[in-house]
Amino acid sequence: MDSLNDPYELSEGVPSVAAFRRLRTDAGLSDKDPKAVALALPNTWHGVVLRHEGEPIGMGRIIGDGVTAFQIVDICVHPAHQGRGLGRRIMAALTEELERRAPATAYVSLIADGPARVVYEKFGFADTATHDSIGMYRVMGA
Repeated sequence: MDSLNDPYELSEGVPSVAAFRRLRTDAGLSDKDPKAVALALPNTWHGVVLRHEGEPIGMGRIIGDGVTAFQIVDICVHPAHQGRGLGRRIMAALTEELERRAPATAYVSLIADGPARVVYEKFGFADTATHDSIGMYRVMGA
């Protein structure tokens, strides 16, 4: 789509706490405590927000130590705008920034929910099990 007819604007940064929570829940992700979100968002290494008619409808963030370890998180697009390659656009912006600023020895991880793995594979991500690793998690308080 040429930029003159593109109704979507991708910019660097993070959404407001309210928009972050709304985007996550609208996309079927878990909600987060507003106080926790307010502390987390400023610690984003790199983030992008996708807007339609000025309203945030998608986002993605990279968190980490800025040198050895990074994690791509909070990738989501509002359901009304899904199926238009917008998740790919968010991932492209994030991976371009990693390629530009992250050291070659950095480890970048993410958790792929369901069919999203196909999108992530197009950006060079592979199943950790094929590298004799297994992804693990723990939810604090659970």
